[in-house]
Amino acid sequence: MWSYGWMAVLIDDPLWWFRGRRWSHLVSDTSLDELHAFADRVGIPQRGFQGDHYDVPEELYAELVAGGAIPTPSRELLRRLKDAGLRLSPQQRRERHGAHG
Repeated sequence: MWSYGWMAVLIDDPLWWFRGRRWSHLVSDTSLDELHAFADRVGIPQRGFQGDHYDVPEELYAELVAGGAIPTPSRELLRRLKDAGLRLSPQQRRERHGAHG
């Protein structure tokens, strides 16, 4: 499992529709470095990064859980992201995405 003590990579259920597919959010409750390391290890492309989370398609959900992501309800995932100080506002995400995209 990709968790060391209190560090964890979390994934919510694929409930979010976009472009005809359902998507999950993959986050770290510790650091973006941890999140990027996990994403790199399991082959998630950098283009899926949205400033404070990765968007991942439904068909990868089971593989990511098998790889160590911890299934977490969306509200809990958001709370832990905020508690870690990693949550960006929609405006901050747009600004960061625009600067890199």
